[in-house]
Amino acid sequence: MDVSFLLMETANTYGHVNGLSIYERPSPDFDPFTEVRKRLGIMVGHLEPLRRKVVEVPFELDRPYWVEDADFDLDFHVRHIGLAPPGAADQLAEQVARIVGRRMDRSRPLWEAYVIEGLADGRWALLQKTHHATIDGASGVIMLKMFTDDSPDAIYPLEHREWVGEQPPSRAEMLQVAARNLAINPVKGMRLSLSVLRDLADSMGVTSVSGLATQVRKTLGSLTAGPSSDSSSSVSFPLTPAPPTPWNKSVTPHRRFAMRSADLSNLKRLKDATGGTLNDVVMAICTGALRQYLIEKDQLPEGPLRAMVPVSIRTGQEEDPWTNRVSAIVADLPTGCADPVERVALCRDAMNAAKGQLDLVPADTLGHAADYTSPVVAASAIRLVSRLKLADRVNSPVNVVISNVPGPREALYFAGAKLDAYIPVSTISDGVGLNITVHSYEDRLDFGLISDRELIPDLWHLVDLHIDEIARLFEATGAEWAVEPSPKLMRNGGDGVEAVPASSGVVNEMFPDRTAAAVQPRKRTAAKKAPVKKKAAARKAAAKKATPKKKATPKKKVAAKKKAAAKKKAAAKKK
Repeated sequence: MDVSFLLMETANTYGHVNGLSIYERPSPDFDPFTEVRKRLGIMVGHLEPLRRKVVEVPFELDRPYWVEDADFDLDFHVRHIGLAPPGAADQLAEQVARIVGRRMDRSRPLWEAYVIEGLADGRWALLQKTHHATIDGASGVIMLKMFTDDSPDAIYPLEHREWVGEQPPSRAEMLQVAARNLAINPVKGMRLSLSVLRDLADSMGVTSVSGLATQVRKTLGSLTAGPSSDSSSSVSFPLTPAPPTPWNKSVTPHRRFAMRSADLSNLKRLKDATGGTLNDVVMAICTGALRQYLIEKDQLPEGPLRAMVPVSIRTGQEEDPWTNRVSAIVADLPTGCADPVERVALCRDAMNAAKGQLDLVPADTLGHAADYTSPVVAASAIRLVSRLKLADRVNSPVNVVISNVPGPREALYFAGAKLDAYIPVSTISDGVGLNITVHSYEDRLDFGLISDRELIPDLWHLVDLHIDEIARLFEATGAEWAVEPSPKLMRNGGDGVEAVPASSGVVNEMFPDRTAAAVQPRKRTAAKKAPVKKKAAARKAAAKKATPKKKATPKKKVAAKKKAAAKKKAAAKKK
């Protein structure tokens, strides 16, 4: 599973995931870069993912290996940047998009940390960029809790620990290991096939081989058949392409990012009012926002959109927490339904049906399939798809990735600085140019949307539609707000300032582009233009006044020549 996130990478598709933390400044003299560098320097000695790097097998004949970096350089990984005034949300998002739109250097441990200062009202941000081959969402939450403190005056429990890196094996040694693994792969493949058959038999209650064969034929027939009258009990795999949308195309190397916040207590009110789970409500919010966006573009397809939803398969008994224990289910989004409340119920049914796919064949069995796939074949296939831009010719089996990651419910601190928000920044790929990730922290839910820069130029509008959908659900259910939404705020839309509805939440209120203050820098800039124009006009007039004779002389000579020529021509005509 880890190696699949390395194999997915092309020139335009990246395998890293990211988290944007926004902190208060506990005192005016607080130096976030010094504190972050110090703490990460301590953590490197305790956390293997921070110090290990990838070693590729020659000719990609086998999976790559981890080794601890003998030439580790902390200053390469911890970086310090600042925003220009006024430090608005769209400026921060633009900087984040640029950073995550760069592939990571595989010759070093696969993580980077960016301390970002210059945010409005004195806050600062930390963008942590980590390759998905190193951690998944659940282990990322573990790492976040290890990085932070439980109280502002807590003493960090870890101390600096010395460690020694490893020298990577030679090419000859790696080729020997690769040859041995290739030789035993057929045996492993047979074992995998038997394991899958056993899992299918157990899930269907079949005990005989002949009964298993009959049941498998029936199951495959139901999986490939169209929708039945009993939709609640049917399980369907995405064997057909999803309907096309503007973002289901080949992606470029460039990204766009947008973020918003919502009060968790409000979503819990909607959960109670609709009878669904919190995840059902989140899925319905995303569905309603995508529906409205496509209606505005006059591109809403007749059939439902299809979402890939990552799910954790952790048991808590893993020997190594720093690896991927994640699978995915595919669910139909009821984008054709106009009723917000009914959409919640339909999302619940779709998620229940999708979970049946995961129960049919356990995800850990599917994960082992990567052991028996040649990396050179898999990587070559992915690169060929990217090079030929097949995503522009063939519809993807899914339209969008939607992920809901539960985070800490208690307040977290870093060296006395309170963590105000944690916004997820995920990844996209060819054919699926939009990712919606939601992360809960304390009493809020943070939405992080990332897309291809060219495919969705108005991503801020799409993330605003998610907040609008919350209000739509309150209106449809008649539920009472736990926290009243803020009045309309002003957002810098690029071509001007437009009013957008806003829910409460730190991401919505802490930046100038979410308040009327965003207009002030524009007004000051416009006010300075008038004196500049006046000075330029004065300089031009002075220059003209200083050299009138030099300019007049050639004009008189030209006029005299023209007059003489005209007289000569008239005299010739008279003769």
